[in-house]
Amino acid sequence: MTVEESDLPGVGKKHVVELDGEELVIITHNTGRREVFKRPDAETDSEKLFELSDALARTVGTILEGAYFQPVEAEKRQTTLPGGILLEWYEVQPGSPLAGETIAGAHIGRKTGVNVVAIERSGQTVDSPGPDTELQEGDTLVVTGTNEECDAFEQLLAGEE
Repeated sequence: MTVEESDLPGVGKKHVVELDGEELVIITHNTGRREVFKRPDAETDSEKLFELSDALARTVGTILEGAYFQPVEAEKRQTTLPGGILLEWYEVQPGSPLAGETIAGAHIGRKTGVNVVAIERSGQTVDSPGPDTELQEGDTLVVTGTNEECDAFEQLLAGEE
């Protein structure tokens, strides 16, 4: 993604942001007013999407920047239990070397130190899965362990051990 900036004498600044073959054009007037345009390509005329006052543009900017809300990755949520033990959720992605393996067969505990305490599968929860429980693509594994153990498990899950 590239951002091009140019001066518009007597008007303000123009920023052009490349977005997968399209361009987003933002004109910032000296008064603070912003106009936002979309252009399908460099050879086509721009279509005005909306206009914002200076105050509203700054508010929207802080929202986009993440000042109001920091999203959490869906496949990894973290909760710290007493004693510094983490409770984390990991999704078994397609192609993961753990898909089709049992918990014991993958040697999860021995290789990483984490314990698999539950599995979310197709809207159902498998509580306290046994060592013979087979892991499937799309499963969300709930594990406990230290930060280092969870990092090791994440590498094992991705095939980076």
